Amino acid sequence: MSQFDDREKAAENKFSHDKELEFKATARRNKLLGQWAAGLMGFEGEAIASYAREVIESDFEETGDDDVFRKVKKDLDEAKANQSEHQIRRKMDELMATAMQQVKSEV
Repeated sequence: MSQFDDREKAAENKFSHDKELEFKATARRNKLLGQWAAGLMGFEGEAIASYAREVIESDFEETGDDDVFRKVKKDLDEAKANQSEHQIRRKMDELMATAMQQVKSEV
């Protein structure tokens, strides 16, 4: 019975660790996305960091990535930065891969 308990505990720990990495990578991706979008909108200095924080915070509106996408798309459209839905979603995917690598390398 102890061996089964050990396996169960190990599986729980791995699941918890994976979820924590996913959360950190998503927050990092959102920061990178905010920095990218801020650059397209012509922001400089502290305005870039401030906008990146807004993008990170927008992820707490609902589950999934749609809240982040909507914010960035709306802001880019208002700034006439001309990025299609496909371009933004592709950038989100690219930055998620980058963020996951960064987070894993920090562990």
